[in-house]
Amino acid sequence: MNIPKEYSIDSPFHYNSFLINGELTLWDGPTADVHSTIHTPNAAGTLAPTYLGSVPNMDAAHALKALDAASNAFDKGKGEWPTMKVADRIACMERFVTLMKIQRDTIVKLLMWEIGKNLKDSEKEFDRTVDYIVDTINEYKDIDRDSAKFHNHGGVFAHIRRGPIGVVLCLGPYNYPLNETFALLIPAIIMGNTAVFKPAKHGVLLIAPLLKAFKESFPPGVVNIVFGRGRTIATPIMKTGEIDVLALIGHSTSALSLQDLHPKKNRLRLVLGLEAKNPAIILPDADMDKTVQECIAGTLSFNGQRCTALKILYVHEEVREEFLSKFTKAVDALQLGMPWDNTLLTPLPEPNKPDYIQELIDDAKAKGAKVLNPRGGERTENYIFPAVLYPVTRDMRVYEEEQFGPVIPVMSFTDIDTPLDDMAASSYGQQVSLFGKDIEKLGPLIDTLANLVCRVNLNSSCQRGPDVYPFTGRKDSAVSTLSVRDALRSFSIRTFLATKDTDSNKEILRELLDSHKSNFISTDYML
Repeated sequence: MNIPKEYSIDSPFHYNSFLINGELTLWDGPTADVHSTIHTPNAAGTLAPTYLGSVPNMDAAHALKALDAASNAFDKGKGEWPTMKVADRIACMERFVTLMKIQRDTIVKLLMWEIGKNLKDSEKEFDRTVDYIVDTINEYKDIDRDSAKFHNHGGVFAHIRRGPIGVVLCLGPYNYPLNETFALLIPAIIMGNTAVFKPAKHGVLLIAPLLKAFKESFPPGVVNIVFGRGRTIATPIMKTGEIDVLALIGHSTSALSLQDLHPKKNRLRLVLGLEAKNPAIILPDADMDKTVQECIAGTLSFNGQRCTALKILYVHEEVREEFLSKFTKAVDALQLGMPWDNTLLTPLPEPNKPDYIQELIDDAKAKGAKVLNPRGGERTENYIFPAVLYPVTRDMRVYEEEQFGPVIPVMSFTDIDTPLDDMAASSYGQQVSLFGKDIEKLGPLIDTLANLVCRVNLNSSCQRGPDVYPFTGRKDSAVSTLSVRDALRSFSIRTFLATKDTDSNKEILRELLDSHKSNFISTDYML
């Protein structure tokens, strides 16, 4: 294997520190080995999963210690961080993003090795995350500017701002371990909350280089980072009832089980990005070449390991043969390569994923589907080539389950109510891709689809960005909205000072503003 020198793993990354209460502490307990599914020669000269390094495998006692640090830093709203001036919190965040940029090369390399993301997308994930932080800072400034005034209605003065909620438990996903994790963590802390953050099982090493940046940028206890198994870390934390916000991107079963552990669920705010089964609907008048191109990107970017991936294709019977002919040829023309080769298809990060995809293929074949592309289902030790399955029926696992990998179920229809009824009955409602040109048909369809999902993509594949647009879902696909502005609102609550419009109260307000004795009461305009 020819590995470019700048991307080779010359020696394992052994990260043996964790961040609690502003202290980087060495871990002397058990560790968890981290392997890449990318095979390289081992000491014996045979190809095997690449040993990348190790991270602490921490216990419940340290999880609770991290929670105590976050709780003490928030101090029921009295702490230094939640009462700090907005400008000072922003200055902390600006320092963090400056320090973060220094680690770009290391994090990009680890993204490729840990989760198999290709070089282009790994660089994009890092750069997009930096842009997200900068945009969040600028959006927070806008929110603060809008709040720098007093209202007077019905004889009552009001000074309205957005304030923090409390302590956040942040759990990110493996497929975007930097970007989607920080899409939770960054708005949470900049709004004045404190956090306990546990990285995902895959994509864990790449967080470690940022621990020092967090330590040097924020007051003690604001950001606490611990490593270990989700159940070991998250379970005791949730049982205490001290978590005010559960911020999780993952599966709804995990979100439900964690909620059930909380003794006061009515006080628990949820910010959740969950699973989806986004369909494409291909109408008879669709531009077929463009549709095939978008469906390739939608189904197989990062091997389909995205919640926004197209996970089922509905093709009108009139164009079924044309679409499937072009689509299967396009799928089989794709190249499988290493992340630094910048191929669309790269090794799967989960060792058991090829077996799972094989189960879906076998189940579909046993129930009448065929693998239409000749290369579909080809196996290597760390990959299974995308299989296009048709005809798919509702009793097949691949119809019901979110496959999160390289298998593409296809259904045909003659009546548009077929895909619409399926979407209405589905447990999910994130996005849809609609391909067609006839506005007489598109108009009413869009009206219906907008009530079934939260984003209708016209003649384009589903996606999350740009990050200024709302990202959410209906039913089991999401709770709360994530985007640059919406995330700041999700992790905060409107709070305000009110007083009756009297001469004495107005004088007190003037004195408060002139004295700068309150960080909350301020009409300063942030530049």
